[in-house]
Amino acid sequence: MFQTSSALIRNVHSQVADRVGTSIVRGDIGVGETLPSEMQICQMMDVSRTVVREAIRTLTGKGLVESRPKSGTRVRPPQQWNQLDPDVLRWRLETSDMDSYLAKLFQLRCAVEPAAAALAAISAGQDDLTLIRTAYEGMAAAKVNEKFVAADIAFHQAIYFATRNEFFWPIAQMFDVTLRQSFTIAARGSHRARALVEHNAVLEAIATRNAEGAREATNVLLKNSADDLVRIRGREFASRPKA
Repeated sequence: MFQTSSALIRNVHSQVADRVGTSIVRGDIGVGETLPSEMQICQMMDVSRTVVREAIRTLTGKGLVESRPKSGTRVRPPQQWNQLDPDVLRWRLETSDMDSYLAKLFQLRCAVEPAAAALAAISAGQDDLTLIRTAYEGMAAAKVNEKFVAADIAFHQAIYFATRNEFFWPIAQMFDVTLRQSFTIAARGSHRARALVEHNAVLEAIATRNAEGAREATNVLLKNSADDLVRIRGREFASRPKA
């Protein structure tokens, strides 16, 4: 039932949590279904009961399961999972259809990122502006896709942090897990010169405290980014349902 994921090497209980969590997210164990007993998991994975209990505690903390006396440990509905948890995001990425996954991420970004840019234009401190500008300069100076992608992620993260609103920050923190894939795909295109112009427009609007300009520039950037993915991955990405 449990398949080994592509997670980095971790301590034993994290590896067990990783394998069980991946199985839950993939749907091998359905909502409301009971996990195998502690002893069964011990035998299946060749680990101690202490390790299994710690792994279950980890999954409980992420909202995937709940344990009740006499009824075992059951899978909770996805609506109750901590969907911004880095591990949950990674399991989603590893088990989901890529086009559907990317489409949902763009829905989130289009809903939130223009507002974050506008708020950053109002709230950013000098250190925040320096981080955004440094990231942009890293994009402009990048000679290889890997460095361009790293700087691009840093640019968008810095904008969310520059809101000075901690409720925006978890979105920034998830970027390195979730958006590296889409940024890496987009970096294969020939649009980099245009992307730099668009990122600079966002930067300058924030730096000059032009909230509406930052919002509009971000909308343009996101629309063109989605169009780039459509061209690179094909029309299937654009036709995904908005579920």
